[in-house]
Amino acid sequence: MEHAGHPLPHRPDLFTWEFAADPYPAYAWLREHAPVHRTTLPSGVDAWLVTRYADARQALADARLSKNPVHHSEQAHRAGRVGIPGERQADLMTHLLNIDPPDHTRLRRLVSKAFTPRRVAEFEPRVQELTDRLIDSFAERGSADLIHEFAFPLPIYAICDLLGVPAEDQDDFRDWAGMMIRHGRGPRGGVARAVKRMRGYLAELIHRKRADLGDDLISGLIRASDHGEHLTENEAAAMAFILLFAGFETTVNLIGNGLYALLRNPGQRALLQASVARGESGLLETGIEELLRYDGPVELATWRFATVPLTVGGVGIPAGDPVLVVLAAADRDPARFSDENTLDLARTDNPHLGFGHGIHYCIGAPLARLEGRAALATLLTRLPDLELAADPDELRWRGGLIMRGLRELPVSFTPSGG
Repeated sequence: MEHAGHPLPHRPDLFTWEFAADPYPAYAWLREHAPVHRTTLPSGVDAWLVTRYADARQALADARLSKNPVHHSEQAHRAGRVGIPGERQADLMTHLLNIDPPDHTRLRRLVSKAFTPRRVAEFEPRVQELTDRLIDSFAERGSADLIHEFAFPLPIYAICDLLGVPAEDQDDFRDWAGMMIRHGRGPRGGVARAVKRMRGYLAELIHRKRADLGDDLISGLIRASDHGEHLTENEAAAMAFILLFAGFETTVNLIGNGLYALLRNPGQRALLQASVARGESGLLETGIEELLRYDGPVELATWRFATVPLTVGGVGIPAGDPVLVVLAAADRDPARFSDENTLDLARTDNPHLGFGHGIHYCIGAPLARLEGRAALATLLTRLPDLELAADPDELRWRGGLIMRGLRELPVSFTPSGG
């Protein structure tokens, strides 16, 4: 990007296909030359990008940056150009990513009961069973697309189980979820339609559960609302929706990006494989954190809006302006991470922002970590000679502002019966 003899280097193009494949050089330029940078997004909305670690951490915890789109000075949110496509039309706005205290505090307290370390630990055998079943479906073939056949269905089925979606309905969820993450590659209006169908299904499921409560998360939300916690049906449906939406695409990308990083770094992959084979868990645990830092599933934190004029990184931001914290840039800031562009699975000084920071820290982080550990350890154990079956330059990344993930990850390996 730098040109000798030019006092002001050329600002890199953002949000192109080339940028999507490898945004890190552009983010390095922004960190150095324009760490708090106003830009026009592909949707036409103007927003501020925050790219340095210290500024990002401050912004994520700043109560003056609201999550509620009503604070946006433009009307773009009415046209669905900020937030999740289709959520406004489907009446699914009242969820953890769109609200502030005290409502956020109340709803988060309810949901956090589902994600206690004990509850997640109890879920581990089910995640392992799903992982093995998915690998069984392609192990004898000697090739697979690890996004569509593995990284995508694993968290979908896991979160469906957690929510209490009956097994016979889970394939419908898989279809709707697939439509939601195609980002414009499906039929026109398909995302909004899928969100609307999911909304209708969740409302119906909440009615059915009321008559027959179980030990699942939706039953827990209904119990809480029936015991004076004042959770409206809209809030319950929106909560189930965001747990599904936020709880699966992030994990798809954690597994997909993580596997891709390991395949591109054979030395690190060999260390992890040997460690897992010895029955150790330490390198797997630090490794998941490093994969979250190195090429995490969430490129930009979800939308925030300045409620008052404020200063971030020495730059004044007017009230009403959207602010997007670039987690991918912050997590490779050399001011915080040594050898920031190197994958080091044993890295221990690693306070990455992959799950956010502050009151909106990802509530499903324990489940995502569990699924990531199970996925990587089981694949490396059962398919030890796994290798990339495509030129890295041929791989395509999904278009979309917030998430970072591959459309496909073709691999080959020695066929295995078990």
